[in-house]
Amino acid sequence: MNSFRELNLSNPLLNALDDLGFARPTPIQEEAFPVVLSGKNVVGIAQTGTGKTLAYMLPLLRELKFSKQVHPRILILVPTRELVLQVVEQVNTYAKYMNVRVMGVYGGTNIKTQALAVAQGMDILVATPGRIYDLAISKAVQLKEIKKLVIDEVDVMLDLGFRFQLTNLFELIPERRQNIMFSATMTDEVEELINDSFIAPVKISIAISGARLETIEQTAYRVPNFHTKANLLSHLLRDKDTFQKVLVFVTGKKNADLLYDLLEDPYAPEMGIIHTDKSQNNRIKAIEDFDSGKNRILIATDVMARGLDLATVSHVVSFDTPNFPENYIHRIGRTGRMEEKGNAILFFTDREEEYKLAIEVLMLHEIPLLEMPEGIEISHQLLPEERAKSGDNKNPHRNAKKDLAGPSFHEKIAKNKKVNLGGSYKREIVLKYTKPKTRGDKFKNNKKK
Repeated sequence: MNSFRELNLSNPLLNALDDLGFARPTPIQEEAFPVVLSGKNVVGIAQTGTGKTLAYMLPLLRELKFSKQVHPRILILVPTRELVLQVVEQVNTYAKYMNVRVMGVYGGTNIKTQALAVAQGMDILVATPGRIYDLAISKAVQLKEIKKLVIDEVDVMLDLGFRFQLTNLFELIPERRQNIMFSATMTDEVEELINDSFIAPVKISIAISGARLETIEQTAYRVPNFHTKANLLSHLLRDKDTFQKVLVFVTGKKNADLLYDLLEDPYAPEMGIIHTDKSQNNRIKAIEDFDSGKNRILIATDVMARGLDLATVSHVVSFDTPNFPENYIHRIGRTGRMEEKGNAILFFTDREEEYKLAIEVLMLHEIPLLEMPEGIEISHQLLPEERAKSGDNKNPHRNAKKDLAGPSFHEKIAKNKKVNLGGSYKREIVLKYTKPKTRGDKFKNNKKK
């Protein structure tokens, strides 16, 4: 398809797409449009960065008629607050020339304020599952007019433990509705949710979850430990002409904070950090500063950066190698978006090499290995999890002879073989006064007396 005009869109939508500079639909947008427009249940599997939000919003906005009703007609569920804000902004951009009311609700803010806001009415409600469930249970928002339910980034939603809220929300929404679900991966849990809640969905799959993104150049460095990785990253970031906008992924909030501390001295004025322990205001500011170009570097955990539409990320650095290969695919999907060229760099240790191999098997592509640049300080400082454990057979300091297992018991010496019977006097008393088991024993005992 050469143009959005072939989709028979309204002029307000076409004008908004022209303003955005979108010339032609991506494969997921092209395939999803007629299916979503038909009103059938849809399950879309596509890589991050392929335009999934526009894929479901174009047909929904095309069919949305003007209404003054208070209760929402379209409910869009996303896993994080940041994605709520992003989707609301995107929908407002797509509906720039339409009379459409869009609102977002999420946790971490005053629920009473949000209850007052939703009471004013809206056409499209974007929400995290926990907050919309709380608002619905308290009757602050009515879901009885929902005609279209969209669940975006459903695999992340299930990973975050929102299965309970989702299944309970399904009970509050009319059964006669269109279900639209998009995900980057088809896990067993996602498959189970589809089978339990969707009726005969049409599945659209654009590239399997492990498909290599051709627009991204991938490279890797073998690095001995965390602190040496920090030294290598600091060295690479000095080249500001090449590393213009760098998203650094770290597994875990603790290690993300540690990396920020290690890089803070040279890069603090141009670096931000985002994870779930940061306040809402700090998280929003970190994303805005990075997206606008004010900050060149953003350190993030996987959950926080999943699905975010960040403009023109030149490099994605996987500071550690994720133990689930699909997470690597999600990470590198932040660069090379919308058919632009991108770069992905992977750091891995000897312990992480098996994870790297799993990624290469999934992608059917070997990530080229680069030599460590000269002058990188090799640190001997290790994190607790990097230190060899007492039972680790790779510990070079282990005394093999000392650790050899012996017999589980030893033969007793002669003096310890004796059994303590309690002394002769005690034995006689027990024999004399023991309760007889039979009447014959009783007669025998009385005879002895």
